[in-house]
Amino acid sequence: MITAYSQNGKAEEALDLFIRMSSEGVFASEVTFASVLASCGTMLELWLSRQVHGLVVKYGFCGNVILESSLVDVYGKCGKISEARWMFDEIDNPNDVSWNVIVRRYLEMGEGKEAVKMFFKMIRKNVRPFSFTVSNVLRACSSFHGLKEGNQIHGFSIKINVEEDEGVSNTLISMYAKCGDLACARRVFDLSCSRNLISWTAMVSGHAMCGQTREARELFDQMPDRNVISWNAMLAGYMGSLEWEKALDFVILMRKQTKDIDHVTLGLILNMCAAIPDAELGKQVHGYIYRHGFYTNLFVANALLDMYGKCGNLRSARVWFCEMSHLRDNVSWNALLTSYARHGMSEQAMMIFWKMLGETMPSVYTFATILAACANIFALEIGKQVHAFIIRNGYDMDAVVRGALVDMYSKCRCTEYAVKVFDVATSKDVILWNSMILGCSHNGRGDKVLELFASMEVQGAKPDHVTFQGILLACISEGRVELGWQYFKSMTDKHCLIPRLEHYESMIELYGQYGFMDELEHFISEMPFEPTPPMLIKVFDYSRKYRCLKLGEWAADQLNKLNPPVPFLFEIMDNK
Repeated sequence: MITAYSQNGKAEEALDLFIRMSSEGVFASEVTFASVLASCGTMLELWLSRQVHGLVVKYGFCGNVILESSLVDVYGKCGKISEARWMFDEIDNPNDVSWNVIVRRYLEMGEGKEAVKMFFKMIRKNVRPFSFTVSNVLRACSSFHGLKEGNQIHGFSIKINVEEDEGVSNTLISMYAKCGDLACARRVFDLSCSRNLISWTAMVSGHAMCGQTREARELFDQMPDRNVISWNAMLAGYMGSLEWEKALDFVILMRKQTKDIDHVTLGLILNMCAAIPDAELGKQVHGYIYRHGFYTNLFVANALLDMYGKCGNLRSARVWFCEMSHLRDNVSWNALLTSYARHGMSEQAMMIFWKMLGETMPSVYTFATILAACANIFALEIGKQVHAFIIRNGYDMDAVVRGALVDMYSKCRCTEYAVKVFDVATSKDVILWNSMILGCSHNGRGDKVLELFASMEVQGAKPDHVTFQGILLACISEGRVELGWQYFKSMTDKHCLIPRLEHYESMIELYGQYGFMDELEHFISEMPFEPTPPMLIKVFDYSRKYRCLKLGEWAADQLNKLNPPVPFLFEIMDNK
């Protein structure tokens, strides 16, 4: 009876019967245990699985490869991949099923590299994989863009004659496309004897993801059949390439040619409305969502909330947020909180954060947003409370949250705390370095900035444009004119960075503020573009301050060419 229930998808009934059987003292066989473990995997019953494991050991069934493989499977399905691996390693002679199970469980836990390692280990043990195992391990390669490993598995699939298998062929095309090797994907596609909807969609999706939307559209138009995944792949391609007009035209085409619109389609369209932004189109989509019953789908509901927020329609966002009270999650709270923070309504964002704590636990992303809101209005005490909440609840602080903390403390003029947060970070990326460098720059700690940059180079972190903007600001505050020029020059000479407008503005301020007028004149003459009006005004003011007639008259002449309301007249006032 237990086996019959298990094999016919009635896992709950199978487990109830097993519990009843055990309570009556009936001895279970190996077949019974196998069926019970399969049902545990279906129901994700970790506690009962462990009890069954104990009974398997107690009744002396250790060494039964079928039961041991079932235990590997159920632990993996319940998310306990380390226990699944331990159980696998306990099997004396794992068979093809055992190997296929552990590969599949690693893949489903998002550990693609481990899945590939186990597959290669399986081959070295001369165990022949099933064709679907080859498909699974190719998906694992796609998950971490393992093109080299994918090539090797492709060669192995030819060797064992499963390349022509429909599932293997489709995943080969998908793997090459996701890894960016469209030429190989095309070769497999052209040689395939069983082109189907999946292989066509993989080709369309691959070209679209690589930004080749023209080629993707050509393939899409050639497809003998299409489904919602095909339409979504093409739409996502246009959006990924920021081709908004083509994306809009494609949505119109979808409405005319197909009724295949699902929650993913609606999410994509709402994301497009948010990016353009187009709240009116978003409202039309909102109407469609109501008419077709998608309002109960959390993914769609959150996308709609995000769209209203990004379009600046905070009233509609708040109304919709209240309407979805029965299904909202921390993503919903984050979307609303971020919407208010993005539009400069930091106090309201903080109120939402405190209300959020009464309903759900915030994510790391939430902390980055609320700390930025604290920084915007210099709410040091609230920022400290958020920091304490993070520590008290055992959150892992990644570089983004640490950067937000450093930024908040710096903007609140509490550089001592900012430095402490920075110093305890075990790993520092360029974002965290930049947060600390800019924080010290804005607080007049130029000496600390130069010290930080030296440490940054020693530790091998690669500076970017933001880093050098912070350094130049530090040189301005410290009066280090020659050093500032050396750093500016090193951007191109040493770090292969092309200076941006803000770097040129900082150099003009550095030279002008400290009266290096000859150097300023030479710097402006060597600039690869014409000075902007704000630059010219600064040059005009510095020339008047340091009585530099030639440069001042030139700046006034350039400004007057722009037809200002009041002409600029350069005069050196007599100090008498």
